[in-house]
Amino acid sequence: MTTAFTRAVAADPTCVHVTGGHPLSGRVPIQGSKNIALHLYAATLLSDAPVTLAAAPDIIDTGVCAQILRHTGAHVGFEENRFAVTPASTVCPVIHPELGRRVRTTVVLAAAVLARTGQVTFPYPGGDAFCPRLIDRHLAAMQSAGAEVIASDTGMHARCGPRGVKAFTVDVNTPYGPSLGATVTAMLLAARAPGPSLITHPSIEPEVTETARFLADRGVLVHYDKQGLHVLGNDRIAGGDFGVAGDRIEAATMLMAAAATGGSIHLDNFTSADIPHGLASVLTETGIALNDAADGGVRAQPDRPLAAVEAATGPHPGLPTDTAPQLTAMLTQATGTSLIAERIYPRRDTHVEGLRAFGAKVSSTGSVIHVRGPVRLHAAEVEAADIRAVTALLIAALAADGTSTIRGMYHLRRGYGHLLPNLTTLGADITTTPGGP
Repeated sequence: MTTAFTRAVAADPTCVHVTGGHPLSGRVPIQGSKNIALHLYAATLLSDAPVTLAAAPDIIDTGVCAQILRHTGAHVGFEENRFAVTPASTVCPVIHPELGRRVRTTVVLAAAVLARTGQVTFPYPGGDAFCPRLIDRHLAAMQSAGAEVIASDTGMHARCGPRGVKAFTVDVNTPYGPSLGATVTAMLLAARAPGPSLITHPSIEPEVTETARFLADRGVLVHYDKQGLHVLGNDRIAGGDFGVAGDRIEAATMLMAAAATGGSIHLDNFTSADIPHGLASVLTETGIALNDAADGGVRAQPDRPLAAVEAATGPHPGLPTDTAPQLTAMLTQATGTSLIAERIYPRRDTHVEGLRAFGAKVSSTGSVIHVRGPVRLHAAEVEAADIRAVTALLIAALAADGTSTIRGMYHLRRGYGHLLPNLTTLGADITTTPGGP
């Protein structure tokens, strides 16, 4: 059977056709977190013994990361959502120049290689480019760990002295708050550095805390206090098994798709405690009741017509930025004018133009998106170039009258392993056909 994993390096030309107007109701599982898994894939490179990650998501980015790890010399297998890594005795200090441009965690992967070998060559990262996404804090962590970093037109080379990475202190704060990725980059470098390192103004997103838990389980001493994140490096890091936490972004996507169509949903492999407080508050304010089910999972159903909200994305446990496009789509069905302010990135509005094609009354001013509803959406032919934007268009199509066509589904499969079949299970009318690139 062909999976997202085995299609990892092939662009997906599929067109998806969605006939909207069907309330989505039923029960579906939530996959392991894409964003957490991508950082854990990098962390496995630090181990000196085999590591297996359970509940790894079957997505295109998993396949890309597997091939990047293999290029460094590791043996990698993926079967039944178990991502198994046997480290190489000699690590190749190069992140594959083409594959590295396909994911956002390229610099995090490079940091793990740098920590193991004292040098690394890597391309500039890829992934979603909904706004400029700087890597300066990642590079500052490498430099603080003793590396000289040289940039070229095609990528970067970092090299430490003969003793490899050293203990360090680095600040990973940005004008928009702590950098999630740079916090993990610094953690991976510190995990192999001799002595104590300190990361000031660290992110506390689940991607960070789960990577810290992974390292702690492997014998690395990690703790937070008012100074920041302390890491005591270890020259040998154990292997073993570790489970990938449920994907809070997929859970939010499913909840919002159901709400936008007037349905209700039961999510397995997830609880209400797994929903960030900022997201739960916004969903409750719009009129969605969230309750843990007696037989496990979480139930979500409307307790009144959807209402407009004013919300802002923010660091965990705030409203995740990766849920803002889907929230925009859902709020086209809410009564009143909603405002969504982006506080993690300079702006995030690549989904706005596509939503307008459905007839949505949506606009953006700087970092703020305005949504007026409820609006009766109509079918459209649309395309998007990042994961969450195309997901927002999918939600709009599910709520719209008529049959819509969505291109850019390659990006959807980068982050969601089984979203389309799960939506079909809930009652969505979705078909696929070959399409243009």
